[in-house]
Amino acid sequence: MHTDRTSTTRFAVPVDAALRAAGWQPGRWDIKQAEIWADALRDHTSPAGHRHTVFPAAVEAWAEFGGLHITPTGPGRQVAPATLHLDPLHGLHMARTLGDLGRALGTDVCSLGAETDSQALLAIDTDGRVYTLDHTGDWYLGHDIDQALATLIAGTEPVRLTAG
Repeated sequence: MHTDRTSTTRFAVPVDAALRAAGWQPGRWDIKQAEIWADALRDHTSPAGHRHTVFPAAVEAWAEFGGLHITPTGPGRQVAPATLHLDPLHGLHMARTLGDLGRALGTDVCSLGAETDSQALLAIDTDGRVYTLDHTGDWYLGHDIDQALATLIAGTEPVRLTAG
């Protein structure tokens, strides 16, 4: 029996396996939980008055992948694969940091979750591009959530964001 993997699998095999082990499946869509997170972020104001911006690309990513604890297996291609918790509340107290990144990029940026081993914050912009922010700087993970998950789970070196 011949099966065409390219037309039936959205993700590469190791990425698909890690996502499914975390509870993801094609068609997963928990918009109710996504709206709870959206309200929590919208309702939060930092002590200095910073607020979160919530937009459709973030809500859609939360609806499909929110709540997942992803633990990749394997060594990673170039760097260690990231253990992830896709819960935007990891960024609840990071409104200023996310706002600063958004201004630098000329867009709005919202929390997506965290790399649980390093506590790096995952963020998504209005066009669906995904970033990670850690103590070493800001990194570009991909043009959409699929590419970002593949980068993180497969252990591919992300691209460092530089000023200018």
